[in-house]
Amino acid sequence: MTTASESPTERIPGRSWTVRITGHGSRAASVTCSTAACRMPPRSEDLAALRTFAAAHAAAHAKVATVNPNAYCHCGSQRCGAHPNAKTSCAGAVVMILRHDPVMRRVWSLEEVCETCAPLIPNATVIARAERPNRTTKRPGTPAAPVPAPARPGIAGGFSSAPTEGDPAPARRPHRAPQRPRRRGPGQGR
Repeated sequence: MTTASESPTERIPGRSWTVRITGHGSRAASVTCSTAACRMPPRSEDLAALRTFAAAHAAAHAKVATVNPNAYCHCGSQRCGAHPNAKTSCAGAVVMILRHDPVMRRVWSLEEVCETCAPLIPNATVIARAERPNRTTKRPGTPAAPVPAPARPGIAGGFSSAPTEGDPAPARRPHRAPQRPRRRGPGQGR
């Protein structure tokens, strides 16, 4: 049964993901993700490794997420607090941005925002745009073509994103046997 809330043209809140490195009392730090299903590495004193993991994890979320063309601006839902000195009205198509301050180097944010807000947000890069709906005319009585569900690749470091209802179990990659070193012929140095 279809309800009014299941309409394919209904506006929904823009999504946001945040990956953050948090320092602790000692010289250790940890990585957290706003998606509760993501498993993170344990606390570590190797801050460079944690930064590398956090950046790869944010990039993997960006790769998995497709921009929802019916989303409204996440920035606008936050009263455009990401660009307080540039007041504007939200407008335009939805884009996915990655925000990362190169000075602080501790927080990566992915957000669905409008085209108007995106260039006003400091340290933001547009990484994807919503697909425009196909506006071809359809004859009455013609069934709609089925749209396959997008594949859900894993998140960086072997961690997986939160499954949605109806997702199949993730496929496992086959184990690769180690390669043998090549033999050197006579006259070739070591």
